[in-house]
Amino acid sequence: MSLTSALPACKLYAYMGQQQQNAGGGGGDNKSPCIVLDGPIIVGAGPSGLAVAATLRQHGVPFTVVERSGGVADLWTNRTYDRLRLHLPKVFCELPHVAFPPDFPTYPTKHDFLRYLHSYAARFAIAPLLRRTVTRAWYDHPASLWRVTTTTTSSSATSVITEYASPWLVVASGENAEVVVPKVKGRERFAGEALHSSEYRSGERFRGMRVLVVGCGNSGMEMCLDLCEHGAMPFMSVRSGVHVLPREMFGASTFGIAMKLLRWLPIKMVDRFLLLVARMVLGDTEKYGLKRPKLGPLEIKNITGKSPVLDVGAWSLIKSGNIKIVPEVESFSGNGARFVDGNEMAFDAVIFATGYRSNVPSWLQEDGELFTEEGKLRSSGSSSEWRWRGPNGLYCVGFSGRGLLGAGADALRAAADIAGRWQETQQAAANISSV
Repeated sequence: MSLTSALPACKLYAYMGQQQQNAGGGGGDNKSPCIVLDGPIIVGAGPSGLAVAATLRQHGVPFTVVERSGGVADLWTNRTYDRLRLHLPKVFCELPHVAFPPDFPTYPTKHDFLRYLHSYAARFAIAPLLRRTVTRAWYDHPASLWRVTTTTTSSSATSVITEYASPWLVVASGENAEVVVPKVKGRERFAGEALHSSEYRSGERFRGMRVLVVGCGNSGMEMCLDLCEHGAMPFMSVRSGVHVLPREMFGASTFGIAMKLLRWLPIKMVDRFLLLVARMVLGDTEKYGLKRPKLGPLEIKNITGKSPVLDVGAWSLIKSGNIKIVPEVESFSGNGARFVDGNEMAFDAVIFATGYRSNVPSWLQEDGELFTEEGKLRSSGSSSEWRWRGPNGLYCVGFSGRGLLGAGADALRAAADIAGRWQETQQAAANISSV
């Protein structure tokens, strides 16, 4: 039995009437009828969306995944640099139900991870509807359904608009949907090449060049390392404090050690331990221009979602002077940049390793109970429920700032909750049909 046949007559009438109003064409776009789904609609076919879909499959719940790009894991496929590896050991990055192959290295490469994700999608028969950009999602209270509008551009460049309706909406589009490039005075005047880190693949094309990397997170650090190894001269612009930690301590993963210690010790004490060992291994980072924040690395991660830098080789090049640290950029000129300390330098290229942001506010219409205006997950004190569920069948996965490990946990909880509610609707439909 379909979902619409289980809806109360008044709700079904109101819903179908609105559907007919919206079915007409306009503006040169082709509109298809609204598609009413028995299961949830999932926005995003990255690791978070795949994890939810796989778990729903395990529960026997039908689902529909819509993805704006041409394939699964678009960020990893098209917007990452060649040398990228997972920053955490693979055991902390597995999606629900499937472990990494035993022959994968401890820190899988980007290509290893993509192989894993494609195999994961095939294993659970996850076939996303591709090149569907969600332009609007809102809750239809009279019908008790989420209505999601997508736009698809075909090879003929004709825009096809499709509307879906479902009792449940899972937002899995992630925190990295749109690039962030800071507005710096004179940026348009810079005559050299300027690009975001999402466009960077390898340092080979920058051989022999003076390259300014704006941003000192994990990506900025690794790009400086890659540039160095390809014969470029990288300068890293640092605006604020940053915690740099060794990727491993005492032969074990720094992250793994921290997770074990947090079972027994308060976060402040674990931070003190990490910083003590980091100073023993790396030395004083402030001596080389990298001032540490007042709060510890785990506290910052917990409050803001910002991860510490796990060093994979860049730190030794900073100490040797092969990677030079410079202050925040004040403005750009035709051939270089002026910094807040008044110094000016010439550069051949600029790479903005300035991160990404969520695009949820541009299409999701909700009352702000789950997401902030910036598209971040809204905190709700000590209630962990708001980390993955909102009102009226709204769920989110992959927005907790806890990486793949957190996304997997969110997916398990969201899918289990949806499965329980879906089974209730199936039972209700069966009861109606038996009357």
